[in-house]
Amino acid sequence: MINDKAAISVSARQARNLALAAQGFDQDESRPVTKRRIMKAIRQTGMLQVDSVNVLTRAHYMPVFSRLGVYDPADLDQLSWGNARQRRLFEYWGHEASMIPVEDYGLYRWRMADAAEGKGTWGQIAKMIRDHPEFVRSILDRIEKEGALAASDLEQEGASSSKWWGWSKTKTAMEFLFWSGQVMARKRRTSFERVYDLPERIIGPEALEPRMPRAEAQRALIRNGIAAMGIATEADLRKYFRLPTDDAKARVAEMVEDGTLLQANVEGWKQPGYLCPHVNPRCRAKPTALMVPFDPIMWERDRVERIFGFNYRIEIYVPAEKRQYGYYVLPFMQNGEFVARVDLKADRQEGVLRVQSAHLEDGCDAVTVAGDLMVNLSRLARFLGLSGVVVVPCNPFSVCLGRQIQG
Repeated sequence: MINDKAAISVSARQARNLALAAQGFDQDESRPVTKRRIMKAIRQTGMLQVDSVNVLTRAHYMPVFSRLGVYDPADLDQLSWGNARQRRLFEYWGHEASMIPVEDYGLYRWRMADAAEGKGTWGQIAKMIRDHPEFVRSILDRIEKEGALAASDLEQEGASSSKWWGWSKTKTAMEFLFWSGQVMARKRRTSFERVYDLPERIIGPEALEPRMPRAEAQRALIRNGIAAMGIATEADLRKYFRLPTDDAKARVAEMVEDGTLLQANVEGWKQPGYLCPHVNPRCRAKPTALMVPFDPIMWERDRVERIFGFNYRIEIYVPAEKRQYGYYVLPFMQNGEFVARVDLKADRQEGVLRVQSAHLEDGCDAVTVAGDLMVNLSRLARFLGLSGVVVVPCNPFSVCLGRQIQG
């Protein structure tokens, strides 16, 4: 165990094991995936990123599947959008838009206070409160009096007609209220639009507690971040929760000084690493799992390459003719190593999981990888409520993968 402030040496293999062990992979099909296990997995990652992409399913459902296996998405819906007794998560800006454990609400109040002053948010949102404070207040008054509303509910009444980059004045005002913590998402509609209400009506008294001091809250976020990442640079810790650069530098320095973080020299890293003083650097973790681009492990591409030697980018916004691997490509990890990439689509009309392309990483054994990958693809199809897997034979590895179905 590590219990002093001296910088230690950590090998590249140890860094990889630390990063994986911290993320809570615990696939055990002999154990039911309960809400308790779901929340434990979310607490280990700190949050679930929310995104509108729905090629397979909404992004926040997948990290739980990758870590625990097949579960009932209705359980996560209840934890996210249920009544006050059921709800354990709230939506706010964590890494990006994220579902965050309710007990961490107080750790983000400094960000809400910044946003209320027009800081740390998008320029047009900050401009909204400067230029149209009465309009913003009128929307908040409507929600206070009438209950949960979406921007479109007000726009249908003719509340707004001006447009900024495709956003209406009403939507921009709603986003300001959301950033500043004056409203919270009660739910998302099937269109993925947020419906807003007052925080105290959604999560209760915690929304009204005195605000935690900024530095204290940021140190707590960094503790959560190092617990989720296992080992990290200062930049990794800053980016995980989108902390301001100067604040992150100050908090890390404070935490090294008081022994909350231990500095490490990590093999192959240009910058110092940091880890929890009581973690075992010799821990082992070798998960086998499919991961979506919005999985916490995949958030920062430079970190993925630094730790796993895996170069990855999401190609959704790349023109089709310029894509290298496909539209919605999931990396496949086998025993802690990235070994393949698969471009997947849930074809709900045909009721199948369609593998539009599959690519093997250099130096990996096609047959061994294909066998484990098909097990995971079949498990994913079951999770998505699809009847099976169809592989488009576009290259030798995809042909090998397709044979696993016949076998």
